[in-house]
Parts: sequence; structure tokens; C-alpha cells
Amino acid sequence: MNLRFDILATSGPARRGRLFTAHGTVETPAFMPVGTRGAVKGMTAQELEAAGASVMLANLYHLTLRPGIDVIERLGGIHRFTGWRGPILTDSGGYQVFSLARLRRLDPDGVTFRSHLDGSLVRFTPESVVEAQRRLGVDFAMTLDECPPWPISEADAETSLELTTRWAELARRAWIEDGPGALFGIVQGSGYRDLRRRAVASLRALDFPAYAIGGVSVGEGTEMRRAVVEWTAPELPADKPRYLMGLGTPLDLLHAVSHGVDLFDCVLPARNARHGVLFTRRGVLRIKNARFRDDPRPVDERCSCPLCTRQSRALLHHLIRAGELTGPVLATIHNVRYYLDFMADLRECVELGTLTDFAQELTDCYADGGSPATPLAAPPRRPRAAR
Repeated sequence: MNLRFDILATSGPARRGRLFTAHGTVETPAFMPVGTRGAVKGMTAQELEAAGASVMLANLYHLTLRPGIDVIERLGGIHRFTGWRGPILTDSGGYQVFSLARLRRLDPDGVTFRSHLDGSLVRFTPESVVEAQRRLGVDFAMTLDECPPWPISEADAETSLELTTRWAELARRAWIEDGPGALFGIVQGSGYRDLRRRAVASLRALDFPAYAIGGVSVGEGTEMRRAVVEWTAPELPADKPRYLMGLGTPLDLLHAVSHGVDLFDCVLPARNARHGVLFTRRGVLRIKNARFRDDPRPVDERCSCPLCTRQSRALLHHLIRAGELTGPVLATIHNVRYYLDFMADLRECVELGTLTDFAQELTDCYADGGSPATPLAAPPRRPRAAR
């Protein structure tokens, strides 16, 4: 099916939209919990659904190595295999081009990895990546790209961009237009504005169904990371979804939403939870701190996740300090729920025209990672079905 994206409201550059897929509707701006190998660490598909998630992200590189695309296809596709009933987006393996730089070799036609599991050779091409995602049955597919680290010279960034552009052309040609799902073109160009503009122009000429901003959070600081969003998002087609890959903190998400980005993913909620770092409407809470040993309060008084409605900070402090598996599981459920509720708040703020006020309160709340006396305010709640 061709991707349908409706913009329901705007507040400056910020958009409130709705994405329609074969596996359900995604209310945007939306956060996609990361289930790299087919599941979010510490959460079942049922718990993810109960938390309010509408779309999940998985990683093509990891699923290719284990259990293998053939296995998943034989078992009925990625939705049946994972038990996740909603839309699924798969990364193309482009991030592993960055993160596994010592284990891969690039050429004009693709990338050859040496598996980090057993050392075997794995070949990805723009065409094979598109075909693998089609066989999985994903709703959102990504093109193969090179994600260069920062710092990098402008000349080297330009060479990298030329490779990504070539791969985008090959992927676009291989994509079956009337098949299921939608293919995202990925804007690279590192921290160079002219290169980002060139990337957008090249991808727009290929007329992708949707667009992503890649190459952020790869070593650059906050100022450059946000500048890339500010340069790139307004240049992308206004009637198509925009996805910021692999980012970030609540403040990062707020900034990007304010500049017209619609989709996000990040490992931060689950990863931080495993280390006892929780996101709340009063700021960041580090539950391992001794001051929580006797604290009877919930982690977040206004959260309705299973942890906050039934158990205390003291219990979570004990479980995580004692190394009990249940501790990180409860913390993960909370953090993911916080992110999903946070995106629901942003959607309502765009509709109500209160995004600027909400942004100031959030900035104050997370300015130093502390716990201010007054919790972050939120717009009036609507029924979950409306999110």
C-alpha cells in the first residue's frame, strides 16, 4: 500500500499527524521503542502494547545474523514471529556500518561485514536490504546508508555522502512501489550544512515515500546535533513523514518536534532503566542513590505504569541494588511508558497551541537533570484511544 500521512494540526513548524499502515495507525509525533532483535529488552509485546506503543523498531543486521531472514519468513513474517501486532520499522544495517567499522568493508555496491558473532562474512547491498525488509513484511523500510562518525573532514563527509546517495538510488530502483510498506530515504551529510542540503535535494528528486535524518548522535555535541535538525527538517517535503534516527533525551525530542519532525527512536529509555536511571515529570531520578532506600513514594506520582501504581521507590532501589532481574524490568516498563506519555503530551500541545509553554517547563525540569519541586505540567488528558 502507498503510505498515507495526514497532517491534522500545526503549531509553527511542529506537526500533529496520522500515519496509516497495514498493521495500524500511528499518531504522530511518535516514539518507536527499540526492539533490536525483535523485542524491547525487558518487555513483552503485550506490555509494550499496554504501555501505549503504536510502532516498534527492529534491526535488519541483527535479525539477519540470528535467527535469519529465511527463518522469520518461513514462520509467517516479522509480525507473527515477534508477536507485535502493530506497525514495525526496520533499520537497514546502516548504523552497524558506523558501529562495526572495524568489522566491515565498503564498496560502491554495498558493504561486507564480518559477523561479530562467529566471524562469517555477511553481504549487504542496497537491493538485498530492500528485498530482506520486504520478505520480513515490515511497514517501514530503510535504505542502506553510511553513517560517518564525528569528527570528520568535509571532504571525507562528501565522499561518504556520494556513496549513500548512490545506494539510495539503487534502493529506490529496487523498491516495489505497489507492495506493502514504505521506503525511507536517509539524509546524511554529517555536520556540514551544504552537504545536508545536497542530500535532501538528491533524495527529493528520487521521490521517496518518507524521509529520515541520519548521522546524528555519532560523536557531535548537542549544539551541532540540533543544528542538523534545524537545517534539514524544513527542507524535507511538508506532506511526507520525517524521522529523526537514534535520538534522544526528552529535550532532544521536544526540539525536533518543534522543528517539524514526526518519528523518533532511541535505546535510551530501556538502556538507562537497566542502570537505574528513570525519567519522570520531575526530572531524572537515579534510583540507586541511598536517599531512596526508605522512600515510600512512587517513582512518578502522575504515572500509571505498573511500577508507579503499585510499588515504591524503596522497592525499586532494593531490587536494582540487589541485582534482581525484576528491577530493570519494572524500570524499563516505566521509562518506555514515560516516553510514550511524553509524546502524547506533545501531540496535544501541538493541537492546543501550548507547545511553547510546555517547552519552557520541560527545559526547567531537565536543565540540570535534577528534581525540581514542581512536577512538569501536562495538557488535559484525552482517552488513550485518541492518542
